[in-house]
Amino acid sequence: MSLPPEKASELKQIIHSHLLKMDIHGKIREVLAETVRDDQSSAHGPLTEADFLRALQRRGIIDEVMKDLHFGQETTTDAQSGSTPKPATHVEKDVFQPKKTSIDPSRRYLYLQVLGGKAFLEHLQEPEPLPGQVCSTFTLYLHFRNQRFRSKPVPCACEPDMKEGFLLEIHKDGVTKSDGSKMADATTMLSLCDPVHFVLIKTDTSSETTLVSSHFLDWRTVLSSSSGKTCFAVELMGVGSECKVPAGVLTVSLELYPPLPETLSADIVTTQQSLERQRTAEKERLFLVYAKQWWREFLEIRPSHQSKLVKIFAQDENVVNRPVCSYVRVLRAGRLLESPRQAARFVSLLAHEKAPVVGGGGSKQEQWCTLMAFLCRGKGDCEDHATLLCSLLLGFGLDAYVCVGTKAKGVPHAWVLTRGSDGTITFWETLTAHRYLHRAIDPDAPPLAPQPKASSPYRTVGCVFNHQTFLANCQPSDAVELCVFDFQNQSRWKAMSEEALRSVCAPGSTTSLPPLPPLCAPSLDPAAASNQLELEMRYLVSEYRKDLDLATLWDDHLSYLLSSALSAYEMERCTGVSCGNEEFQDAVRRAVPDGHTFKGFPIHFLHRNARRAFATCLRSPFCEEIVCCRGDHVRLAVRVRVFVYPENACAVWLMFACKYRSVL
Repeated sequence: MSLPPEKASELKQIIHSHLLKMDIHGKIREVLAETVRDDQSSAHGPLTEADFLRALQRRGIIDEVMKDLHFGQETTTDAQSGSTPKPATHVEKDVFQPKKTSIDPSRRYLYLQVLGGKAFLEHLQEPEPLPGQVCSTFTLYLHFRNQRFRSKPVPCACEPDMKEGFLLEIHKDGVTKSDGSKMADATTMLSLCDPVHFVLIKTDTSSETTLVSSHFLDWRTVLSSSSGKTCFAVELMGVGSECKVPAGVLTVSLELYPPLPETLSADIVTTQQSLERQRTAEKERLFLVYAKQWWREFLEIRPSHQSKLVKIFAQDENVVNRPVCSYVRVLRAGRLLESPRQAARFVSLLAHEKAPVVGGGGSKQEQWCTLMAFLCRGKGDCEDHATLLCSLLLGFGLDAYVCVGTKAKGVPHAWVLTRGSDGTITFWETLTAHRYLHRAIDPDAPPLAPQPKASSPYRTVGCVFNHQTFLANCQPSDAVELCVFDFQNQSRWKAMSEEALRSVCAPGSTTSLPPLPPLCAPSLDPAAASNQLELEMRYLVSEYRKDLDLATLWDDHLSYLLSSALSAYEMERCTGVSCGNEEFQDAVRRAVPDGHTFKGFPIHFLHRNARRAFATCLRSPFCEEIVCCRGDHVRLAVRVRVFVYPENACAVWLMFACKYRSVL
């Protein structure tokens, strides 16, 4: 069997990289030197190639290469089935699979292996799952210098069998074209303070995700290892109120490719880390002194300011206090998102869930997640949604800010505001993607003068901020309907020093700032996901009607016609423009004979669990009427459309329909 040229090239690269990993050249040199010495001390003739090969075989070098260089059957299966291959930079166990574009020999890489987990005591009593049994799983996510990785899910256990390898490229930002491919040396790498961000997610049997741990690993200890390789235990702590409780331990191995010709001493590495911590602590101390003074000045303007929602600092999942401006960055989505409104739709598809609280008390748990933790978990609170949408809108070139205030009944809330070049103010509700045009009421206008009606659900606003601006509302009233968003007017908005904010919030300003991860393209096939969910829905409807002693006849043509309606619904959610409904109505009229009745029920979900969706649908009397339809010539139809966005966020549209002959 012959391989295509690109496969042969990839195979050569895999073998080459594996030989590099086991230092085959060093071993060959050792055997060669030993063989030459033996040859010189003996009375044999000149050394031949056959003698050298026998020496290699005698030392077990060839057997070692062939034993370790194995290829899993999964690769062949994937190629035959046509399914999407695993990410090229993902390594399974000891098999090294580099990128299809050959590894650049002039660049340096960090090979990170997770060799297993232990002491996950919360899962101590869980029995080992049987083959094929559905169980809760752990998935480890990594982020390093604009690169993201994901492990295979493994069953939750006290000692989870988490064995993965990841190839991380180390490069220096801001290099010119002339030295862009220059290999990073030890000194250069010592100055790269970007950590490897570990995020451990637990997924239960109903596909609900839980953030277990968020850990920042300083990888630079490997720079002081004489062998270029180090292995150690990483203790993962819990999150939120459990941040001081260990969640478990991962055994991690780090190795540099190619190895450093000269390593640094351990003292140099620890001194560099200590200096970075000192600089960060000093910057944060100076900003805290400034923020206290700024707050005192704000309270002196008007005593009632004490009760306004002015949020300068917020705690992340590790209960680290950070300025709120550091949660917003300019985030460009490349070609994954095409417009600001599509970005708003994507953010609204990430589920809303408040941070869990152990026990009662009624108070809200304070937790603004780092972006990596929010994206991996796939859900978060309104503040997480607002900071992400603001970051994306800034990337699209809009003048965007996060607003902190309240909505109905005084519930604290966060949303996004954009200012147009003509001064128009637009509110963006991040949980629904709805947009509201703001027009302030003039309290000094004559009594009979027409006033705009409040269209948004927001009641008060205490402050607004983005990545480089923080403004507190110092108008007499913090009511949104009376608020004028003229940020240049110092009598209405008190601004923080942009220089002070830049010292602790700008990228690279402090080592305590988590790096900004890129968005990941979706890996789900929308057509396959739609087909699978639709088949499951048909089965559930048939079984439900069977329990009612009702036969089920499907109308495939009518089911297909429902697609255009579902597509129009999603387009309207994305753009705010309704289109395509006339064609759908005309197609249905042509498909339903005279004397027949048509009923349809569309519904929208953020998950792909068929049983949960069906149970939700049956709570609607109108849907139940369709599913349980009795009569003459009853034909049922169901259509599912899964629209996939970055991070595998899904908009799932489902429509049940039926047609039957009307009997008087």
